[in-house]
Amino acid sequence: MRADHTPKGVGIVWGLLVLNTLGSAGAKTIVPLPRSLIQMVTMGALAVAFALALVLNARLRIRPSAFVLLLTLLLVTSVLSSAHLESGFGALFRCARLALFVGTLWLLTRWWDGGTTFVRHHIRMYFAVLGSVAAGLVISPGAALPDLYGGRLVGALWPLTPPQIGQYAAVITGLTVLLVLGRRTDRRSAAVIIVPSLVLLALTHTRTATVGLLAGLALAIGSLLLTSAAARRFFTWAVVCAVVAAVVFSSALEAWFLRGQSQENFSNLTGRAKVWDALLAAPRSTTERLFGVGLGDKSFGGLPIDNSWLAVYQEQGLTGVVLVAAVLLVLGAVALLRPPSLSRACAIFLISYCAIASYTEAGLGDASPYLLHLAVAASLLVAPAPAAAEPLPTPEGPRRRVQRRAQRSEVI
Repeated sequence: MRADHTPKGVGIVWGLLVLNTLGSAGAKTIVPLPRSLIQMVTMGALAVAFALALVLNARLRIRPSAFVLLLTLLLVTSVLSSAHLESGFGALFRCARLALFVGTLWLLTRWWDGGTTFVRHHIRMYFAVLGSVAAGLVISPGAALPDLYGGRLVGALWPLTPPQIGQYAAVITGLTVLLVLGRRTDRRSAAVIIVPSLVLLALTHTRTATVGLLAGLALAIGSLLLTSAAARRFFTWAVVCAVVAAVVFSSALEAWFLRGQSQENFSNLTGRAKVWDALLAAPRSTTERLFGVGLGDKSFGGLPIDNSWLAVYQEQGLTGVVLVAAVLLVLGAVALLRPPSLSRACAIFLISYCAIASYTEAGLGDASPYLLHLAVAASLLVAPAPAAAEPLPTPEGPRRRVQRRAQRSEVI
């Protein structure tokens, strides 16, 4: 099936999905927002996204996708585990949310064609979110850098935590860098995205996002080294700058990385290891081991789990863990089998970032930004449908050549 021209409404659907996954828990905002109101907005956004996607794809034309199929199986597992109501009726509500989320992705597969359309939607939407964070910082620096979070940047207009902001900044920075290397955008437009995003990332002091950005870019750019001179130049300069920074600013980088924590607190991952040990030591029945206790709020004993694999094990059991591992393995295998290209590099960046972040962040087993990142990767790895035979090209005039160069360097 040949991919249709992507309508503008698809970008609106993607923006609504992003809004739905922002969450409702976080820092105190300048204007107090009731959690019930935030949940109403986010869930309403998902319902509207599904309805609009259904209107845009009224004939229900979808593309085969192993990624969305695995998410569908994960949804079935979630329903089975939640049906016992060990996590309360909220589990069934979360299952309904996941069903709408997966259904919307199925409807959007019609426009997955291996191009960078969804990469651009992703960058624009999350940059808009970061714009609200920057606006909150300007309006009320005290609320945006509260002592409760150790002076780390939070969302003062919408309740966003430092890890969330760091994640969004890191992902769109990496994708924009790759678009520049692939000559799909100009440097001025890229700088407008990259510079403020890196500033916000630094203010969040988020180690996971920083490591994910650096490692993901290293793997993505490494996949382009043999075919892109720009990637080789960037990689060389990046290595030189990294060595210089490590030598000249070693003490400042160490202080930023430790965030004032003791070595003991740092070694147990800011208390996460204690929650993980308690979760693994908790007694479970055979059914709970296989299917979990149902979708919850990704916490154990009132404390956040902050690990995707353990959160999935708690809520969807070993079956869920196998399905989530299959998602990453399938996407990774397909990316490795594709020939070098910008789409492949962007997919490698997103897959590796999510894999790295899964160790200290939850989200791979439920509707979340991480599943949106992986959905973009899946859209990039779709093999384009063979085009119909076209007539031989005719000589181009100067104006036509200029137009073609402009199309290759789009503004984000």
